Amino acid sequence: MKDTSKNIVLIDSNDIGVLRLTLNDPDNKNALSEFMMQKLINAITEASKDNSVKVIVIASTGNVFCSGHNLKEITKARIADDNGESYYLELFKTCSYLMQLIVNCSKPVIAEVSGVATAAGCQLVASCDLAFSSNSAKFATPGVNIGLFCSTPMVALSRNVSKKDSMKMLLTGDMINADEAKRISLINDFVTEKELTKSVMDLAEKISKKSALVVSIGKEAFYKQFELNLFDAYEYTSRVMTENTLNGNAKEGIDAFLEKRDPNWKDTS
Repeated sequence: MKDTSKNIVLIDSNDIGVLRLTLNDPDNKNALSEFMMQKLINAITEASKDNSVKVIVIASTGNVFCSGHNLKEITKARIADDNGESYYLELFKTCSYLMQLIVNCSKPVIAEVSGVATAAGCQLVASCDLAFSSNSAKFATPGVNIGLFCSTPMVALSRNVSKKDSMKMLLTGDMINADEAKRISLINDFVTEKELTKSVMDLAEKISKKSALVVSIGKEAFYKQFELNLFDAYEYTSRVMTENTLNGNAKEGIDAFLEKRDPNWKDTS
């Protein structure tokens, strides 16, 4: 059997600062195997430190975006003396770390969903800052159907989708289409399969032209203020905006707007 593990995540970047991470294990339905998750963790960690990267896109090959955890790995681990307990805990912790890494990454992360996204694959979509799919894409958290409730995917899902809609997906395990995914805010929008990559890359390019430093400030503040009560959220964001205003890019951006010219961003802290 051909070893494709080295290319399990394809990494490609362009000259406008868009980094594409493509899940490339279609024979295993792009499952989040241990190796797949580690490759994504490494790539996103490196991208966070790379000033040339402005936006990250997570895409896939094949007709499944991501099927979630690799069930063969989960089954194999049961032969251990502890029935796989230590392995499972480490596995789910690694996946949780990956999802938090996406949220905490200083760069915007966009999911480009072609095909089916289920379980932890649906969690991956929900964890990204933005998500777009083909009109034929489908989404589900079907763990309940195999006796393994999607408890960790629930964290990302319930932070993006209403409680009632989240619970319906979690309790039924039913597949939803792109139209329903958009309605419940699991994705931003959908287009035809043919238009998907261009649509996502056009958006990524648009974002890449903004000040990377300011985008980073905004992304961090967006997620932090959600965890605060109303008063503390305004106190926190008032401090963030004050510091942002004192940054040279705010002066440059305002001057450029008033002078009707393009801004010249200097993205250093």
